[in-house]
Amino acid sequence: MTVRVLLADDQALLRATFRMLIDSYPDLEVVAEAAEGGEAVELARAHRPDVVVMDIRMPGTDGLAATEAICADPELADVRVLVLTTFQTDEHVARALRVGAGGFLGKDASADELVDAVRTVAAGDALLSPAATRSLIARFLATPEPGAARPAPEDLAVLTAREREVTALVAEGRSNAEIAEELVVSPLTVRTHVQRAKTKLAARDRAQLVVLAYRSGLVRPRSEPPE
Repeated sequence: MTVRVLLADDQALLRATFRMLIDSYPDLEVVAEAAEGGEAVELARAHRPDVVVMDIRMPGTDGLAATEAICADPELADVRVLVLTTFQTDEHVARALRVGAGGFLGKDASADELVDAVRTVAAGDALLSPAATRSLIARFLATPEPGAARPAPEDLAVLTAREREVTALVAEGRSNAEIAEELVVSPLTVRTHVQRAKTKLAARDRAQLVVLAYRSGLVRPRSEPPE
């Protein structure tokens, strides 16, 4: 199946470069380009791409606001957003994940890393660049934005004990293979537990499962002492 991609970046040269790269792979296809966030939202509604590669700093509506608009639209529930930017600050990464982004990658990534990132996010898996370290991300995700509703621990009651265990390991940044090795089960079993947890918690993808795990208190930042 071909992964359909929407490019959102205010630099035409970069968009052209990304298009040439992505279109050179038989399983990837650029279906539209946007020069600012508002246009990206409109094109996402018109084309329903699998992945939006979204720059943060753009004129008009910025990439984070556009990401939030796309992820909040029920009709775009199947659209994933990969934030691609030169601004890899902890606040940007945390906000991107809070509003629904499925991945975050720096513009200094290699061509192979970008292509792999598009495929990873399209599959519903979380993707963070090496610059976005687990401990810093956890610290920001565990602190809700002013006025934001924080999920209560009992909201996770819909999960089985094993699903909670797997969700906690996902939030710690473990891969399915690593979780499978620790729990002595198959990677397919782990993937099934992850999928069921996402469905029960209405999480768009693996990244949102991580957000919910931290925001509900299922997992706490390593610097925070246990109760």
